[in-house]
Amino acid sequence: MRTKEDRKRGGALGAAAVGVAALGLGEVVAAARGGSLLDTIGRAMIDTAPIPVVEATVAMSGRHDKAATRAGVGAGVVAATAVLGGLPGRIRVPGALAAGAATGALAAGRSAAGVLGAAAATGVIATGLGRRPRTVFGALGWAAAGAGLLGVAELLHRDLDRKQDTGIRRLGALGTAAPLPEDGLENEPGLSALITPEHKMYVADVNLRPPRIDPDRWRLSVTGQVAHTLRLSLADLVADAVDFDAVMVCVHNRAGEGRAANARWSGVPLADLLQHAIPDAGATRLVTRAVDGYTISLPLAALRSGELPGYLVVGMNGQPLSPAHGFPARVFVPGLYGQYTGAKWLSELELADDTHSDYWVRRGWTRELLRVHPHARVDSTLPGREVAGTTTVAGVAWAPPHGVEAVEIRVGQEDWQSVELGAELAPAAWRRWRTTLKLPAGSHTLQVRAISRSGLTQDATPRPPFPVGPTGLHTVTVEV
Repeated sequence: MRTKEDRKRGGALGAAAVGVAALGLGEVVAAARGGSLLDTIGRAMIDTAPIPVVEATVAMSGRHDKAATRAGVGAGVVAATAVLGGLPGRIRVPGALAAGAATGALAAGRSAAGVLGAAAATGVIATGLGRRPRTVFGALGWAAAGAGLLGVAELLHRDLDRKQDTGIRRLGALGTAAPLPEDGLENEPGLSALITPEHKMYVADVNLRPPRIDPDRWRLSVTGQVAHTLRLSLADLVADAVDFDAVMVCVHNRAGEGRAANARWSGVPLADLLQHAIPDAGATRLVTRAVDGYTISLPLAALRSGELPGYLVVGMNGQPLSPAHGFPARVFVPGLYGQYTGAKWLSELELADDTHSDYWVRRGWTRELLRVHPHARVDSTLPGREVAGTTTVAGVAWAPPHGVEAVEIRVGQEDWQSVELGAELAPAAWRRWRTTLKLPAGSHTLQVRAISRSGLTQDATPRPPFPVGPTGLHTVTVEV
């Protein structure tokens, strides 16, 4: 005979299974319209969560922050449905409808497909909780249906991604295709490549999935306080693009982490583009706007003078930008952290005044530009290949836009000593380094630091990314 507690547990299990089914149908409906219910709710969470929550999520999940957010959204929907299932019968369905309306309102300004998905999921929850499965087999049936629908949605997403990738590949190669120079540190085991392959480059943005953009229909508008508005196709931009080498660094890149990558970019100098538009005298900011409305703005005078060497980037490593890295175009200013350097998935460049407020400024980050701090990272510590009893230490360092003057290493609290630097690819690019140490048997702590050509030495004080960028030294322990 089932007890009241058994029925309560069974009801919660059934309600949770309904949540899985609702999530599956909602995701399929959204995917059929080119969107995602999970991603829309996830973006709403990112946009509204307190900054300490966002920072903690990034710190704990690292490069997997998008997957962690998506999993958290799914778990939250299922848990919320289970809670609704525990309410008295007379308020169960109204509660589900109210929750669905709130979700639809959050999605309304972000994705029409997300709104449709939320409506479909709400319908499943309201229906399912009205006739909640009360047996384990019934709950398993609802859960299996939901899991199957989530699988179908993923197939739809992959098909849409394949179609976009095919369109991008048709664009062909970009840039001069000049061979990359060598820096003298080739074949060093464990050392980062001089140019980071696209699939190894970090991805950081508030979107859980890149927007899908038709390259043939896409146009970039240059508007606002200008004498001449412009409307440029991707072919227009590619025709005027030049190659440049630079490291891009995420503002969340703590000491020794991998949220930094070096690439050969293809882009149009913003100073050249602004000459054609002719900004008005009252224009002080260049607002870079993504297709979803996300903005990052930059001081106009510094861009026009070349103090900020900005580019409208259309290619990376000889190929068009991938969707994850901003296809069809993004703005990049070497020497600024990624969160401040310009938007991906551009739709518009707007010339505006100082009344404009950016996404991250509204979230509590400083309005002042955050410049990349000099930084050195250890990539490998291996037994010396040429001299027995030694340890070879190698890594990369950056100090854009001025370049790396020196890298130094110390063992424990001993004096700092210089290391061998590879040839410089470009001042804004990262520079590889290595050294050989003779260490006695035992455990040793190594620290490295970079010194910029501007005279700035890497700050040794540990500091978290928010609100002005991380500092500290990369510290590793080696056993000899």
